[in-house]
Amino acid sequence: MSTRPITEIGAAVVGTGFIGVVHVEALRRLGVPVYGVVGSSHARAAERAAALGLPPAYESFEAMLGDPRVDVVHITSPNHLHYPQAVATLAAGKHVVCEKPLAMTSAETGELVRLAQASGLVHAVNFNIRFYPICRHVHQLVREGGLGDVRLVSGHYLQDWLLLDTDWNWRLEPELCGSLRAVADIGSHWMDLTSHITGQRIVSVMADLKTFIPIRYEPVGPVETFAREPTGATTRRTITTEDCATILLRYENGALGNLTVSQISAGRKNTLEFEIDGSTAAAAWNSQRPDDLWIGHREGPNELLPRDPALLNAEGRAAAGLPAGHNEGYADTFKALYRAVYRAVAGHGPSEPDYPTFADGHESMLVCEAIARSARDATWARVGG
Repeated sequence: MSTRPITEIGAAVVGTGFIGVVHVEALRRLGVPVYGVVGSSHARAAERAAALGLPPAYESFEAMLGDPRVDVVHITSPNHLHYPQAVATLAAGKHVVCEKPLAMTSAETGELVRLAQASGLVHAVNFNIRFYPICRHVHQLVREGGLGDVRLVSGHYLQDWLLLDTDWNWRLEPELCGSLRAVADIGSHWMDLTSHITGQRIVSVMADLKTFIPIRYEPVGPVETFAREPTGATTRRTITTEDCATILLRYENGALGNLTVSQISAGRKNTLEFEIDGSTAAAAWNSQRPDDLWIGHREGPNELLPRDPALLNAEGRAAAGLPAGHNEGYADTFKALYRAVYRAVAGHGPSEPDYPTFADGHESMLVCEAIARSARDATWARVGG
């Protein structure tokens, strides 16, 4: 792989919804040229490209793949398109950054891992929450024994954007999203993050899933993620995917975990929280207070560590983009993740990826499938079993 500046690496983004725009803005902040976008329709893509000041939208996904200026393709389309689009992108000889879930089944994700590894191309899954500076700091802290042996991992990921029966999004349609919704959409972030931080795979799960709103009213016409504007006429739809879940987890080195996931928790806009209890200390973090890390002690005062590059360890410092007192948040994690990915594309990265790869996306899908089996059978389920 040749070495070159990341400002000479071209990108294109598939998907023009909320998350696609976040990808575009993060790439621009890194100086990566974005040569265009692909949308669900050319008209929609053209409208979004104009609003973002991008070059004219591609006529089609195939036209984008045929553009020799594009080295990396970001896939932010609905879940059911991830697998065929990732396969086509790899076949076209382009690097891939794919939103999670990587595909709809572990058979598909396993095949993508095989194809990606055989291609020699860079492949990444957008588990961006790993890249909050505090989360990077905790990853190194745990690895170096700063909490002792990890015993208990607990927390939640709560949102409220689907609280009402009139709230609608394509993620409510299993043919587009998959058989899991809240777990696959946001619970997957929490499970990937805690597995990464602790250095332990999740090996078995016990899950209880619940659909509290079995009938919803789908607006006529497209709906933007997190949109709240009145939409007029609606169609009555039966819902089969979960609004919330409670999950018990067992990690491979013996730690226990518990997770609550919800998209119907009033007032919780986007709250991920974890606490990791070790044999000598504990650490807790909340994504809506991203610059603070609580560290608990038995024999001395507890600590509140700010996101100050002068106080963070090497991993945390590397992810920080601003001085202390200048808050960093959600959008900054995309920039930090893509910095690592594009460094690898440019030939500047470490020998082992320092970002989530398709293998992590496959592992996440195996955990989600175990959760679905556990909820169906009302019993513990082994991951990959």
